[in-house]
Amino acid sequence: MKNITRYLGLALKLLVFLLVLGFALKNSHSIQFNGYLGQVWQAPLIVMLGLAFVLGVLTGVLALLPSIFRLRREATRKGRENDLDTTIMQPDIPVV
Repeated sequence: MKNITRYLGLALKLLVFLLVLGFALKNSHSIQFNGYLGQVWQAPLIVMLGLAFVLGVLTGVLALLPSIFRLRREATRKGRENDLDTTIMQPDIPVV
């Protein structure tokens, strides 16, 4: 059963790769991107789409960083509090 899921996962990855490759080959013509202050960039469409995707991912990660750091600090603080609580709460008298 483990081998079947491994092969299905591999087949799915290969299918996604082939779909993206076919999309890239169909959209290989050059486009012109007009930026601010008269900047003009020319590149294949798939490069521009990939750049837009990467910039979107980076923007999302940067937007999440403050929350991630805050949650990490809270988890560390709670872990320390739990360690202190367990050392204080241990009774010296054995329970019968």
